[in-house]
Amino acid sequence: MRGFFRRGRNEPAQRGPGSCYRSSTYVPLAPWQVRERRFRSARFGRRGLDPAEVAEFLDRVAADLTAAYRALGDSRQETARIKDALRRWQSEQAQERVNAGRYR
Repeated sequence: MRGFFRRGRNEPAQRGPGSCYRSSTYVPLAPWQVRERRFRSARFGRRGLDPAEVAEFLDRVAADLTAAYRALGDSRQETARIKDALRRWQSEQAQERVNAGRYR
């Protein structure tokens, strides 16, 4: 997960086996891109920003956040699985020592 947020501006995205399908030219948004993004003004006769451009950008941000949260959730599940396996192994080892007479 660390690499997801620390990637440099020109480094390509690295996708793992669990990543969602995207074209090979797609590069996820970096935080600096979100902070520096500027939108064009709306067309003649309208005030504000171009709604289509803003909606497109928000969709892209939402997709990248979804991917980040999915990776974070996967990482947390894997961490919990490893901790449980370690606890079981430690309990088994302690029980073996008790049975062998080392803890009397």
